[in-house]
Amino acid sequence: MSWRDLDEGDIRVRPSRKGSRPRTKERPAHADAVVAMVIGVDRGRYTCLIPKGVLGKKEPERVVTAMKAREIGRTRVVVGDDVALVGDLAGGPDALARIVRIEERRSVLRRTADDTDPYERIIVANADQLVIVTALADPEPRPRMVDRCLVAAYDADLEPLLALTKADLVDPAEFLASYTPLEVEHVVTSWKDGDFTGLDALRAKLSGKVSVLVGHSGVGKSTLVNGLVPGALRATGIVNDTTGRGRHTSTNAVALRLRGADGSDDGWVIDTPGIRSFGLAHIDVDRIIDHFPDLAAGTDGCPRGCTHDEEECALDAWVEHGHAGPAGASRLESLRRLLSSRSTTEEH
Repeated sequence: MSWRDLDEGDIRVRPSRKGSRPRTKERPAHADAVVAMVIGVDRGRYTCLIPKGVLGKKEPERVVTAMKAREIGRTRVVVGDDVALVGDLAGGPDALARIVRIEERRSVLRRTADDTDPYERIIVANADQLVIVTALADPEPRPRMVDRCLVAAYDADLEPLLALTKADLVDPAEFLASYTPLEVEHVVTSWKDGDFTGLDALRAKLSGKVSVLVGHSGVGKSTLVNGLVPGALRATGIVNDTTGRGRHTSTNAVALRLRGADGSDDGWVIDTPGIRSFGLAHIDVDRIIDHFPDLAAGTDGCPRGCTHDEEECALDAWVEHGHAGPAGASRLESLRRLLSSRSTTEEH
């Protein structure tokens, strides 16, 4: 066969190594990326707020929709995260930026599905305060859930705040008595005949902070948010007469800005969907005890592996000898209640 009888189908062509540019694992540094705050998450799209002046001295703040870049991998981006953005930052309806980096988180509120689930679920990032919203009636309060939320707040180094709703139905004194030794701040609110009492006191507690609201469905969480942030239009629901539980009305976490009396920025509230359970499988017992400094020193005499609710626990003698102060006994009881809430599966 001569060369004249050959055509292109008879020649096997392989790409030259020298002519093909190899891929690199090095990613761009994105030094010019703009840092924004994630204020909403919905099906893989992230609503981000670019602060005033970041894009230019005279540029106002801008809301941008973004998606995760490949280099983020499977790392979850949550409301409250500070993220680095590149790409189209115009903020129009057809603009889509890319999240190329998650900035270091100052705090992380997390939970597990239950007490045996090893996988943590981050709820929000960079919050300062955990507002535990519970109704005093309709639905009935669930102290075990409140205890679990307190443990999660202590673990995340967040300030806990009890926000009690529907105080027009039940006197809050009995419920609050069990939390007095924990020295947890509280606000009592009620909504009756168009009169919202306690809202100003709650707003004062939230002033200048990033606060995340957590609670069961039907406890009035969205009603509080609508009162705090006029125009928020968070959906509200009613409690089922048969089950005594509320229906999920908020389906996604969202950050909403608080305004001061003069219209200035005065913090953020993050509304979260109603929760049915709050697993604490990820919590270290020692981190809980650290939030009881009057008792923590007494654990030095405990045997190795002590769960602090056994007969050999040195905390009993510590309290008996008055080292924890006059409230030592009630403080120890509260600590053990929190430790118990961590190890006991919550009733759904």
